[in-house]
Amino acid sequence: MKREDTLKFIEKEKAVAVLRIPDASLFEPVAEALYNGGVRILEITMTVPDALGLINKAASSLPEDMLLGVGSVLDAATAQQAIEAGARFVVSPVVKEEIIQKAGELGKPVMAGAFTPTEIQYAWELGSDIVKVFPANIVGMDFFKAVKAPMPHLKLMPTGGVTLTNGKEWLAAGACAVGVGSALVSSDDLKKRDFKNIEKNARVLIENLEEDITK
Repeated sequence: MKREDTLKFIEKEKAVAVLRIPDASLFEPVAEALYNGGVRILEITMTVPDALGLINKAASSLPEDMLLGVGSVLDAATAQQAIEAGARFVVSPVVKEEIIQKAGELGKPVMAGAFTPTEIQYAWELGSDIVKVFPANIVGMDFFKAVKAPMPHLKLMPTGGVTLTNGKEWLAAGACAVGVGSALVSSDDLKKRDFKNIEKNARVLIENLEEDITK
């Protein structure tokens, strides 16, 4: 999938499941539950034990219509390693030129993390395909509306503050997609291995987002 096709897929699906699982053995059943619930985009963060090994394994085992990316990337070397392992997009919590450049060189979309209007525009100018506003729960939806008013060219994705039922509100505020972590895959569900509840959560999330699309 080309870079622009990957971006189109992200904007079409709109939900990125941010996975910070404590044990790599949980990935397969969690991914299956999310897939069954309608989620098609997964972000494995570099905070997951043996994240690169997991990405390498998952890249060849996930369904063809499921997109796999890497998150919590803090340098260009990690971005390259993750892409070589099979990640098809790169997410960082910060604005770092070397990460944006490396992802671009390797033909993969990148989402740099920014917080202020200046940081957001700077990330965009450096080549961030989508700017991850993080932590979005601090600034809220009104912030998105305020930023997009003078800068409508921006593509923004909130991470933090996205629940199973407010995704459509973030989209209405100006987001092109949403990053969803613990609201979708909670530590409690992981501890209990309650994959049915994770599937249920995914279904609620996707139904909410689709409700906005069909209006």
